[in-house]
Amino acid sequence: MVKKGLLVLLMLFLLTVAHAQTTESWQEVLTSVMTMEDNQTKDWEELMAQMEELANEPRDINQMTREEWEALPFLTPQQVEQLVEYHDRYGAMKSMNELRLLTELDEPRRQLLNCFFYIGEEKEPGFPSLKDIAQYGRHELMAYAHIPTYERRGDKNGYAGYPYKHWLRYQFGYKDYVKAGFVGAQDAGEPFFSNKNKAGYDFYSFYLQVSHLGCLETAVVGKYKLSVGMGLVMNSSFAFSKLATLTQLGRSTKTLRAHSSRSTDYLQGAAASIRMGQRLTATAFVSYRPLDATLNSDSTARTLVDEGYHRTTTELAKKNNTHAAETGLNLQYRQGRLRGGITALYSHLDRRLQPPATPLYRRYQAQGNDFVNVSANYGYLSRRLTLNGETAINKNGALATLNSVGLMVTDVLSMMAMQRFYSYRYTALHAHSLSNGGQVQNESGLLVGLTWTPTPRWRLMGYTDYCYSPWARYRISKPSHAWDHLLQLTYTPQHWTLGARYRLRQRQRDKSGTTTLEDYSEQRARLWADWQSGGRWNSKSQIDATIGNADDRGIMVSQTLGYQTATLRLSGGIGYFYTDSYNSRVYLYESGPLYTFGLSQFSGHGLRYWLMARWQPSRSLTLTAKVATTKYYNRDVIGTGLQQIDGSSMTDVDLQVRWKF
Repeated sequence: MVKKGLLVLLMLFLLTVAHAQTTESWQEVLTSVMTMEDNQTKDWEELMAQMEELANEPRDINQMTREEWEALPFLTPQQVEQLVEYHDRYGAMKSMNELRLLTELDEPRRQLLNCFFYIGEEKEPGFPSLKDIAQYGRHELMAYAHIPTYERRGDKNGYAGYPYKHWLRYQFGYKDYVKAGFVGAQDAGEPFFSNKNKAGYDFYSFYLQVSHLGCLETAVVGKYKLSVGMGLVMNSSFAFSKLATLTQLGRSTKTLRAHSSRSTDYLQGAAASIRMGQRLTATAFVSYRPLDATLNSDSTARTLVDEGYHRTTTELAKKNNTHAAETGLNLQYRQGRLRGGITALYSHLDRRLQPPATPLYRRYQAQGNDFVNVSANYGYLSRRLTLNGETAINKNGALATLNSVGLMVTDVLSMMAMQRFYSYRYTALHAHSLSNGGQVQNESGLLVGLTWTPTPRWRLMGYTDYCYSPWARYRISKPSHAWDHLLQLTYTPQHWTLGARYRLRQRQRDKSGTTTLEDYSEQRARLWADWQSGGRWNSKSQIDATIGNADDRGIMVSQTLGYQTATLRLSGGIGYFYTDSYNSRVYLYESGPLYTFGLSQFSGHGLRYWLMARWQPSRSLTLTAKVATTKYYNRDVIGTGLQQIDGSSMTDVDLQVRWKF
């Protein structure tokens, strides 16, 4: 079987020498601009869902505001500034070819803007009438099902529902003025129209969003996402990885949008951004939502749970047993190149949060019923210099601050430095920002990086990040430090993207059975060759290697191939992996149906192969099917506990239908 898999791998690679004549998808262009770091699944899935929605409903480029440009994650501050200045100086664009006049934009970003924007008619005078919204609005209905062809132990005895994952999504929209819809989602094993889910799905999101109504920039009722500053107080959207932060030169954003995905990080209630003059914008929000929590014996909340799984009796008992009432205000002021703002957030839990004092790393976790966070964010932008920062305190006076400086040394060389200090006493329920440990707490560090583009085809990016934790962390009982280094080189001749990446992470952990710290290092390397025919074929060949402590090694060789016509898109891939243990696991990204994300991790010895077809028989209907198999050669059982599969292989089927009318 191994020889057969390697033969298929070789055949797919040889097919890349074929030639034909369509254009790259926005996903392929985006991944050439923004690099996903391993284990960044949650944030990347949120980003791809946001971009998918924009691709489905392109915007008129001449109606974009500065704030809306700044919400696009693939643009740098200088690129946003040039887009705004060009519109202010020359008026509406007459052709998308005018983007070539903007010297800050490189070719991949011009391609992305062509994927997401168009030249529309002159802006309508004022907000459209209800008659026009009803008559010309567009509907989209999408259904998805994930069907396993195997049986888990919990499917026999343990899970309360069927083994199928499925969701339903409906949205109505009129240009960028009105958006309304709902999402219903169900994970495998969760009850459907039974138990605690008498209303059907385990998760629902209903929303209505209105934009550009006089001085009202955006208003949302229902579930929504809000991000302000650099995420030290409020960020319920994605946080940039270190490489993406380097590309963005550490910029900050303010975004308010409806929550139309299936993630569990959201607010629920109402929010509005109002322009109060040319320079001042106010955003106010209120939220009341249920939370999952594990409970102590005295009925206080031990921990808040955000996994969103409700399959077993234990998981169902945690569902919606705690509620949070929250309100806040953000004021943003802009004067020329300077900007600044303040954010205040108050949160109240109806059940006291009381984590255990032991182990040691839990001692300063968030606790109590009431939480207050206040921050100031600030920034300066010029052609060469970018300054951004946010400083926050909680109700106990504990401090968190994040500050960055980005410098365009020359037109081909940029550098960035980002300093962070998060007190081990600082807590914020909705903080989500750059960190090494995954939390805005107990960390101080310095990230220094550079981007060098000596020619349009060559790009070198790299960073080094040192951080220190003065208090205990998970599996670390003493003050500790960590060091993270990365170097990436890409070369993009015609039709190709060739790349190499090396990452070295050095951390400290408790030595097994003791409280003595030992050094732990992890090295990861990747080589890839991405080919686009400029027509119907595309291909990607990739080699991943990892080395952990004590020569713990892993490798994966993978190949994907795609073919597309005007109505049909086929893609498939195969990967062979061999790792010594879970610590040397490897990661593989593969295409999936719309609004799904396929980053998987593998350990042991085996093959991963998949095939997907997307057929669009008409402009309004899209059908997608995917079959994927993981075959192991070193085990007869996959997984543990209720997730255990008695077998050496697992095959999953994904089905999706999208209807636009």
